[in-house]
Amino acid sequence: MKTIGVAIIGCGGITLQNHLPGLALCPEARVVALCDNDAAVLQRASEQSGIKACFSDYKEAIHRDDVHAVIIATPNVLHGPIALAAVAAGKHVLCEKPIAMNLAEAVEMYRAAEAARVRHMTAFTYRFVPAFRYLLHLVQAGAIGQPYHFRVQRFQDWGTRAVGWRQVKKLASTGELGDMLSHRIDYAHALMGHIKTLVADLHRFHDVREGQVSDLEDWVAIIARFAAGGTGVMESSKVCTGRGESARSQDYCEVNGSEASLVYCMGQKPELQIGRRGQSTLEPLPVPKEFLVWPGSPRDPSRGDPLFAFRYDQNFEFIDAILNQRPCVPSFLDGARAQAVIDVTVQSANEKRWVEVPVVT
Repeated sequence: MKTIGVAIIGCGGITLQNHLPGLALCPEARVVALCDNDAAVLQRASEQSGIKACFSDYKEAIHRDDVHAVIIATPNVLHGPIALAAVAAGKHVLCEKPIAMNLAEAVEMYRAAEAARVRHMTAFTYRFVPAFRYLLHLVQAGAIGQPYHFRVQRFQDWGTRAVGWRQVKKLASTGELGDMLSHRIDYAHALMGHIKTLVADLHRFHDVREGQVSDLEDWVAIIARFAAGGTGVMESSKVCTGRGESARSQDYCEVNGSEASLVYCMGQKPELQIGRRGQSTLEPLPVPKEFLVWPGSPRDPSRGDPLFAFRYDQNFEFIDAILNQRPCVPSFLDGARAQAVIDVTVQSANEKRWVEVPVVT
C-alpha cells in the first residue's frame, strides 16, 4: 500500500478541526510535517498531533522527500505563492478557500497544477454535507424540473469580536465574501451552472473589532442571473444578532423549479424539505443512507457531531484522488470559477452596476 506523506502549512483552527481528524481516517495518508510562522500555534498543533517535524518556512516542509501532498490553511495572501511552490516541486495540493487573492492568481494556480499533472483541490467543505449532496443529486436528476430560482443565506453573529487576519484586506482581499459566501457561490455553480451577470453590494458595520482595525466587509449580497436562465439571491453576514456562529448558525439553501422546490438547512438531522406542485407546505425528505458519507469514505456517519464530521470526507476525497490518479472534487478550477464571481462582486459593488462574469475554463 502506497503511503501519501502530507505537509500541512498553516496550523490554526481549520487544521485542528478539519484536516488532522480527516487525515486520521485515511490509512494511506500520514502527516509528516507541520508548518506555521506562529510558534505557539505550531507547538499546539504538534502537541495535539504528535508530529515532531515542525517548520516556520513552508519551503523547507514542501521540499522534504517524504512529502507527496500539501494542505494549505494559511491567510489567503499566502495561498498562491505556497501552491505554486508546491506544484513546482511536484506535490499535490489541497488549498483552503478562496484559493487566491484575485482571479489572475487563481487561474495561474489552476493552469500550473494541470501542467504539472498533480492533483489539485479547493476546500469547499460544504460540498460534503450529506443533505447538500442529496439536494445536488435531485436537481441533477431533474426532480424539480427546470430550475428557476436559487437562494442562500449564511447568517452569523460575531458582533464586534475580532476575526483575525480575515478582517485585514492585505491578508484576505475580501471579508465575508471570500470567507463564507465563497462556499455558497460554489453551491450556485454546482446547482445552477455559470453565473452570467450579477449586481452586488458590500458593507462594513464595524471599523474596529476588539481594538483591531477592520477594513473589510462584514455583509455581502448578490443578485445573479445564470447562463441557463435561472436567477439567484445570495446573502452572507457576520452581524446577524442572535443567530449564533459556526455550524450552529443559519446556513440555508433553496432551489425552486418548475415541478418542485427543495430546501436544505444545516442541522443535526440529515434531511431536506420538499414542496411539490399544488402543495402549500413543505414536507421533510430524509437523506438516503448512500448520501450520508462520501463514496468510499471509511467514516461512520453514526459517530461524531453531524455538524462537523462530514468535513473529514474532504480529506478522504483528496487522498483517494491522489491514489487513483483522478481529478479531485472540487478542484482548483472550481476555486477559480468562484474567484471570478468574487472579483466581479467587488467590482459591481464599487461601480454600482450589473457586471458580466468571465467564463473560466
